[in-house]
Amino acid sequence: MKLISVIPFLALLLLAGCVSPGDETSLEGTRPNIILVITDDQGMGDLSCLGNTILETPHLDRLYARSTRFTDFHVSSTCSPTRAALMSGRHPFDVGVTHTVYQRERLAPAVITLPETLKTAGYATGLFGKWHLGDEEAYLPQNRGFDEVLMHGAGGIGQYRWGDFKANSENRYFDNTLLHNDTVVKTKGYCTDIFFDAALAWIKKQNETGQPFFAYISTNEPHNPLIAPESDKKRFLELGFAERTAARFGMIENIDDNIGKLMDALEANGMRENTLVIFMTDNGANSGRLRYQNGEPKPSFNAGMRGRKASSYEGGTRVPSFWSLPGRISAGVDIDTLTNHYDVYTTLAEFAGTEVPEGPLQPNGLSMIPLLENSKATWPERTRFVHRGRWGFEPASGQMSREDARYVSAAVRTERWRLVFDLVDGEPTAHLADIQNDPGERTNLAEQHPEVVKELKQAFDEWWETTESYLVNEGLPHIPSEKQPFPMRYQKQLKAEGIPLWEPIEI
Repeated sequence: MKLISVIPFLALLLLAGCVSPGDETSLEGTRPNIILVITDDQGMGDLSCLGNTILETPHLDRLYARSTRFTDFHVSSTCSPTRAALMSGRHPFDVGVTHTVYQRERLAPAVITLPETLKTAGYATGLFGKWHLGDEEAYLPQNRGFDEVLMHGAGGIGQYRWGDFKANSENRYFDNTLLHNDTVVKTKGYCTDIFFDAALAWIKKQNETGQPFFAYISTNEPHNPLIAPESDKKRFLELGFAERTAARFGMIENIDDNIGKLMDALEANGMRENTLVIFMTDNGANSGRLRYQNGEPKPSFNAGMRGRKASSYEGGTRVPSFWSLPGRISAGVDIDTLTNHYDVYTTLAEFAGTEVPEGPLQPNGLSMIPLLENSKATWPERTRFVHRGRWGFEPASGQMSREDARYVSAAVRTERWRLVFDLVDGEPTAHLADIQNDPGERTNLAEQHPEVVKELKQAFDEWWETTESYLVNEGLPHIPSEKQPFPMRYQKQLKAEGIPLWEPIEI
């Protein structure tokens, strides 16, 4: 399945470092260092290697050229659910995550997280950036398997209403107040630069000890508000784009610059050959318009897909997924098998040579290692279920109950079909697309294939009925901003000892 064409100049790069499947022994138990970079609200159309002709992302293009790419890789359509699936290896509804706020973003305590599992294999673990799975003490990443943490609160820097530090709402994305392990600190600089610099310093330290590591670099870019360094916006302003569009593009190119810094550091420290680097995003793009200083807005490039963030069409859930490990994972290979965010946990556990944990919320994704070893490997066909959640608090859903919202922004996906549900005048509607022949979901085949609609709807209903018992965060009260965990932590520390300036380790 192809939606996009690869930029021709990359063809030469694809030949470099290419490994034929089967040239090496199994990837299972090879215990590479692992770096997982996940960006926030960056879609398939937000990379030059995937067809965007305005953006320049040379470092991500180079990583793309040296990676195996899962071209039909899917996540949830919003932030917390995707992160919950990565950390648990299960559908987000299975671990209590149905929203990004109202405490419904908290990862169920029964989950044995991905970093906790990797630690059983001797890995050091670090998180740099966005967590968004609960800010109360018991839910913090420091208490869910991460040794080193530098993070903002809530779902975005400056979201004081939902629990980030109040100071960040006054100066978003620059000179932010963050939580470093157990200490609230003040930083200097642009947030994404800070997170990558912190990760690089920590990675260098782990390399010196010889301990394998898992670095989870989770940027808040290019999430709203759209704010970028002036140097990153300059080119786009000169091209005539309005401030918001220039800022969003500048944020993406800032991410690319930091990817380049990361990859250069790995090379310089002799770590590249034993470090698995994964790049992905958490959902579709957050912006559908290119806005100009003069003139009407135009649709932005979306790699031919329908829908964006929070949509249950392809554009809401299908995202980049690049996997690079020189000499072990083939370069320039595309795998069009349907894969998912909850498959990442099992895959990384197998790389680390450790068992998937047993428990009430045991990971149930599939390992993608067979596909990384052989892109034509046999892979079981699965039916994937998508639901935006967010019932009860969304004005657009009329404050619906969970049951009333059953068919609001929901979908079923198989290798061939995508059935999207929604409500029109209170009645469920169905849009059926043959993804293999119509990846842009332009033609509704529901009337031509009623038997497919019936089969997929029945599968969805059966799945829906199984989820209610997992929803441990439903019905919790809204917490006022000043009573949220991070603002309260800030005030307590300010009174006791003040807020120190964070000083990163020299890279």
